[in-house]
Amino acid sequence: MRRLLLVTVVGLVFLNAYRVDAQGIDTERIVAMERAALDRWGKGDPQGYLEIMAPEVTYFDPDLEARLDGLPAMRALLVPLTGKIKIARYEMLKPSVQQHGNVALLTFNLLCYQNGDDGKERLVARWNSTEVYARLDGRWRIIHSHWSYIKPDVKQPAVGES
Repeated sequence: MRRLLLVTVVGLVFLNAYRVDAQGIDTERIVAMERAALDRWGKGDPQGYLEIMAPEVTYFDPDLEARLDGLPAMRALLVPLTGKIKIARYEMLKPSVQQHGNVALLTFNLLCYQNGDDGKERLVARWNSTEVYARLDGRWRIIHSHWSYIKPDVKQPAVGES
């Protein structure tokens, strides 16, 4: 009887860890992976993202001139930031996962807050995020990451400028 109970409990834990929604989409797992990486990022630890990126990952963000290609390039970009990022809290707004076979698209808005010297929390960054995950060898990995500012303050070129 104890053995049956143990097998049942272990089975339920396993099923809960791999739960998918009514459409068969692995929403909870993918959002949880992203949140775990963001939690570590906010404490100055970029390894959370590096650990879930595929070797062939590609990456865009508004501070780069061009796309980055591959995990070594991501390491070169992110490892120097270790210990330098301090986010008191963040809000992941309206996460959406669209899954097609072994590929899933996660989109969300991210608001990042820091504590000022006066102890008051202030909004320091507003992001649009697109993460493309692929199931590789049974594990979800980021194969493409794209970050942009929400409503950036972009100056339009004057007529005749390019």
